[in-house]
Amino acid sequence: MELTDLNKLLNSELTTKVSDSLIENNELLIHIEPNNLNSVLLFLKSNNQCKFKQLIDIAAADFPNQEKRFKIYYLLLSHENNLRIKISIQFNIDEKIPSITKIYPSANWMEREVFDMYGVKFKNHPDLRRILTDYNFKGFPLRKDFPLTGFNEVRYSEKDKKVIYEPVKLEQNYRDFDFESPWEGTKYLKEIKDRKKDA
Repeated sequence: MELTDLNKLLNSELTTKVSDSLIENNELLIHIEPNNLNSVLLFLKSNNQCKFKQLIDIAAADFPNQEKRFKIYYLLLSHENNLRIKISIQFNIDEKIPSITKIYPSANWMEREVFDMYGVKFKNHPDLRRILTDYNFKGFPLRKDFPLTGFNEVRYSEKDKKVIYEPVKLEQNYRDFDFESPWEGTKYLKEIKDRKKDA
């Protein structure tokens, strides 16, 4: 089966469920609504012409300026047809996305990772808890509203003999870099040279 045939099949069989489809970089990308996710994935996995039996990855993206802030991409592979497909869902910050762990058990860890990094909640997930960050971590590292340096830092306190959390302290003002050419020297060296010339 070719990608164009697959595109036609999906648009004819899933007309009401596929919002848009596009073939790009030898992959088919389809856009769907969150409530259609499970039925579309079941069709792609069980249909004899599709056979998308492997979930490769679940990836997310954050667009804080858009009304529907988050996007999730499901990447599937059909070994029999040697085809790849991407399913895209765009949704609001307060929406819960249906978990696909019953269709693809490997989605368990992938959904937990998306939850941990972006704060996206998955409905009916068997074990939705953090997987990469610490248990007491506040915030979601890959949201574009999260500060690059974080809110708290973790360190071992020799005095308390345990790991402690404390607010991040920056020892240097990051906005005060000297971008002069290293061949010319920094401003304070120029000032010293100028003073020596005048003396």
